[in-house]
Amino acid sequence: MSIHRREVLTALGTGTLAGLAGCSGLTGEEEQSAGVAGETLTLTTTTSTYDTGLLDEIHGDFEDMYGVSVEAVAQGTGAALESARNGDADVVMVHARGLEDEFMSDGYGVNRRDLMFNDFVIVGPEDDPAGIEGTESATEALVAIADAEAPFVSRGDNSGTHTKELNLWEEAGVDPGGDWYQETGTGMGEALNNATQQGAYTLSDRGTFISQRSEIDLVILVQGPIEDGPEILSNPYGIMAVNPGVHENANYDLAMAYIGWITSPEAQEAISEYQMNGEQLFFPEAVSEDSDFQQYVPEGWSSESSDG
Repeated sequence: MSIHRREVLTALGTGTLAGLAGCSGLTGEEEQSAGVAGETLTLTTTTSTYDTGLLDEIHGDFEDMYGVSVEAVAQGTGAALESARNGDADVVMVHARGLEDEFMSDGYGVNRRDLMFNDFVIVGPEDDPAGIEGTESATEALVAIADAEAPFVSRGDNSGTHTKELNLWEEAGVDPGGDWYQETGTGMGEALNNATQQGAYTLSDRGTFISQRSEIDLVILVQGPIEDGPEILSNPYGIMAVNPGVHENANYDLAMAYIGWITSPEAQEAISEYQMNGEQLFFPEAVSEDSDFQQYVPEGWSSESSDG
């Protein structure tokens, strides 16, 4: 699915939306008596959803609706999934489809849904020593950075952003290394601060960059598909419940209530309306006029590929 800004559905909140799965359909009193009131939902999620303030903005509605609390644990995608593998989460919200598919195929997750998207951008110092500004190919931009041996900060933390970065280097045919390439093992905000201090390039999700822009001295040099940049920089987020058949302590009922709520038209509209510095950070993807069955199967899977 292309994620250009002009293709975002404008039907949110109109009551004509189709394809929604998982909504409870309960009244307020019924929700409160659904057996979850007073409980705590543990959500492991990426630093981008937490640090941008999105979850703090929208979670109050869910907590009030069900009489529960949400404990959001912000980690890189790899760490968030590992916490869930260890039984330390009820639901997971991350952005690395390959790692999500592995988590699901290993039996740790159930009922995955597409949730929302933004995109990745390549940012760096305004003087742009590698000359990548306006480059239409993300991989060509990385080749130029490597050829110039211009400083590049990598998160190096097995996060969704780090996974995307490694995929981009592989697509570019570059094995990054040397004094110009630094792996920090930090979250996105710290990586952006580090890049500012070093006058370095880095890959960032758009949401975190926008939320941090006033505090860092970096500019967007290569855009993602939201601003008509290359589709390879797309950044979709998924959500899935932890399998109670693997971890008996997983609060499956509350996890599914949360998934139903966050993929509802109301929560999707709240995601769409959340802004920082006058800019939209995330774009809803759970509600569609057309059914998208690809979200329920591993990336790249088709009925033809399963034959024989």
